[in-house]
Amino acid sequence: MTAELALLPLSVMAGALTQRVTGIGFALVCAPLLVLVAGPFDGVLLANLLGLLVSAVVLAAHWRETQWRKGLLLAVPAVLAIPPGAWVARTVEAPQLMVVIGLTVIVALGAVVLSERARVLRGRGGAVVAGGASGFMNVTAGVGGPALVLYAVSTGWEHRRFVATFQLFSILTNTLSLVAKGGLPQISTAALLVSLLGLGLGLAGGQRLARRVDHELARHLAIGLALVGAAFTVVKGVLTW
Repeated sequence: MTAELALLPLSVMAGALTQRVTGIGFALVCAPLLVLVAGPFDGVLLANLLGLLVSAVVLAAHWRETQWRKGLLLAVPAVLAIPPGAWVARTVEAPQLMVVIGLTVIVALGAVVLSERARVLRGRGGAVVAGGASGFMNVTAGVGGPALVLYAVSTGWEHRRFVATFQLFSILTNTLSLVAKGGLPQISTAALLVSLLGLGLGLAGGQRLARRVDHELARHLAIGLALVGAAFTVVKGVLTW
C-alpha cells in the first residue's frame, strides 16, 4: 500500500495534466491506480470526485465552445444508466468487480484505438447508446470517456467543441455518480491529500503545456498508462478472488 500511495499523486497529476491538455483522459490514466489504492468501490468514487473537479476547471477554459443541447442529449441516457450501474457497483464482490473494472478499461481503450475506423455511433440513436454506455461505465469503472470519443469520431465532431461539451457531460455524470453511490469516498486523509496535491500540480502543468503539446501524442501516452494500470488491476483482482 505504501508504494501504491506514493504513486497516487503522480497518477492523478498525469491524469489531470492529460485532461487539461487534451480535454479527455483523466479517468483513463488514473482510475486503475485509484482502484488499486482505495478498492473498486471507493476507488471509482474517488475517480468520480476528482474527475468532477478537473472537468469544472477545463470547462471554465472552454465554455464558449460548449454545445449545451448536444451535451444534454448525451446526458439524458447517461442519467438513466447510472442507477443500475450504481447497483452493480454495490452488489458485486470486490475481487470480481476489480476484474470487471480492469477489463472494462481495456475494452474501452481498445474501442478508442479502433474508433477512427469504427464509425458506428451516429444520429440520435448513436447519442443514446454512447451516453448510456458512458454513464454506466462512469459509475461502475470511473471511465466514461471512451464511449463519447467513439461517438465523436463516428460523427466527425469538431475537437474543440467536443472537448468543451465533454466537460459539461462529465460534471453532470460524475455528480450523479457520487449521489447514486452515497456521497464521498471513504479513504484515508493521506490518500485524499496526495490526490488533491497531484490534481493541483497536474492542472497547473497542463495549463502551461496546453498550447505546446501535440494532442495525439498525449492521447497515446494516456492510453498506454491506462492499459498498464488496468492490467495490474485485473491481476490483483484475480489473485484475491
